[in-house]
Amino acid sequence: MHDRRRAMPASVMAVLSLVLLLGACTRFTPPAVPPAPDAQLVQTRVDGQVSVSAAVLTDAQAERRYGVNLGLMGIQAVWLRIDNRSALDLWLMLAALDPDYYTAAEASFLFSGGMSDENADRMAHYFRSLSMPVHMRAGQVNEGFVLTPRSEGGRYIDVELTGHDKRMRFGFAVTLPDGDFDYEKLDPAAIYPDAALPDLDTGQLRAALQALPCCTTDANGEGNGDPLNIVLVGSLEETLTALARSGWSFTHRITPRTVAREIRAAITGGEYPTAMVSPLHVFGRSHDFAMQRARRTIVQRNHMRLWLAPFRHEGRSVWVGQVSRDIGIKLTSKSPTLTTHVIGPDVDDAREYLLQSLMIQNGVARFGFVGGVGRAAIDAPRVNLTGDPYFTDGLRLVVLLATDPVAPHNARNLHWEEPAPMLSGSVVDPGPTEEVPAVAP
Repeated sequence: MHDRRRAMPASVMAVLSLVLLLGACTRFTPPAVPPAPDAQLVQTRVDGQVSVSAAVLTDAQAERRYGVNLGLMGIQAVWLRIDNRSALDLWLMLAALDPDYYTAAEASFLFSGGMSDENADRMAHYFRSLSMPVHMRAGQVNEGFVLTPRSEGGRYIDVELTGHDKRMRFGFAVTLPDGDFDYEKLDPAAIYPDAALPDLDTGQLRAALQALPCCTTDANGEGNGDPLNIVLVGSLEETLTALARSGWSFTHRITPRTVAREIRAAITGGEYPTAMVSPLHVFGRSHDFAMQRARRTIVQRNHMRLWLAPFRHEGRSVWVGQVSRDIGIKLTSKSPTLTTHVIGPDVDDAREYLLQSLMIQNGVARFGFVGGVGRAAIDAPRVNLTGDPYFTDGLRLVVLLATDPVAPHNARNLHWEEPAPMLSGSVVDPGPTEEVPAVAP
């Protein structure tokens, strides 16, 4: 789920110019529809006497609500309904939901260029009428929209409410399928349809993870690709929520449309925040889903591939994967797109980046490191399937995702094995043991 802040792209500037030219001929008429999303899009969280519901509208749905195509201006409509049955007044922290949110006046201004004052005022008034109030009075129900920078595939909605000696946080991982995302075809129940997956205790889990192959392979199960250096333990919903909250976004599948978009982005140096990843294989299949943290151009990103393992831990799913940092693009005959990203050689840094991105969002209950990847020194690196060199201390990160928020200093270290600082550059503090919770300094 992509949630990065971006400068207004050239395509949006072109649309804005067109709006300014045609605005004088435009009459704004507010749509005759209620300001609420389709019921199937709504998610609800409850904490005591406060209930929060949220949804993200697609571009088409937002146009029916607002009467203009918000997506053309890079704007997305987030719908909220807050039922405050408590005895306290609460305030919605808009900057926590998205620090780059648009005010109603700002958004309507983008569409009102060249309009008559009457039409511009009518639009601004209508946009304000749809806005989510910030003050939630005790005993009242409020609903409305917050306008945010547009994201593809979905987003994490962080609803934070504050009051007198009170802070409440409600999180929603919202997907927005467009037909091309790999998660749209993900069905965990179909991956192991006839198997009762064994539920491993902590010792068994450690042994099973150490016994995994070192690396991904090609479709024939041959060759060693990128190292399998991460393990996440959590249900599908817990995993997607934790990653989305930490700024990771979904990826597209390889289709003619997405390949064409990637080529355009590579040629122009533009963004493609949901760009696909090339197929690598574990357990006899390509990745079950992938996530990434995009940067300003398609050339640079952090990305991971994840596979559902044929075992569980404490009743939760185990996701085995690889994470690396992309630093460039090169041509290759080994990819169906004829291009591939070049990974950064310090794969342990990418592993640590994932851990820290989860930690700072209070998403880690326990973590540790196990062997299995195999050591590769800086002066004797290994290479992946496309010839990119990498070095590693040989460990894979294991993260048991938090079901409730856990501050970074309270995340417990399993203390199985310790990463080597001379290879990873920087290492997370070992922290407390599994048996003893950390104490804030």
